Amino acid sequence: MRLALFQPAIPQNVGACIRLSACFGVELHVIEPTGFRFDDRAMKRAALDYGPLSHLVRHADWDAFQRDRGPGRLVLFTTRGATPLQAFAFREDDVLLFGSEPTGAPDHVHAAADARVVIPLQPGARSLNLSVSAGIALWEGLRGG
Repeated sequence: MRLALFQPAIPQNVGACIRLSACFGVELHVIEPTGFRFDDRAMKRAALDYGPLSHLVRHADWDAFQRDRGPGRLVLFTTRGATPLQAFAFREDDVLLFGSEPTGAPDHVHAAADARVVIPLQPGARSLNLSVSAGIALWEGLRGG
């Protein structure tokens, strides 16, 4: 299982996802461009003491990610999702993809997804924080939900 962030805009969310991927032993793929300066110093600061960032893979753009991501279904988490999280059957090689914080995933990313999943919220609630959503999704995926 792998996490992927499509053009993230908030460095703190990437930092939280770096820690998440390090703690659960999964790769984190960041699809650029990002909405902030993405350099080793900033990411080391965001990752705190979680060791080397060998689990972090950066992709110059969507096409590079698609070309290099390897096998497995692309599972897009979206508020426009079709399948509720609790009804989705994960596979070991799934790539859990999350859209940009301010805009979500564009139509071409939705079209490329093998599955679209929504984390059910209370009526009237807009969305969860990106890193919170990634943590929920990753935990469900790893436990075989």
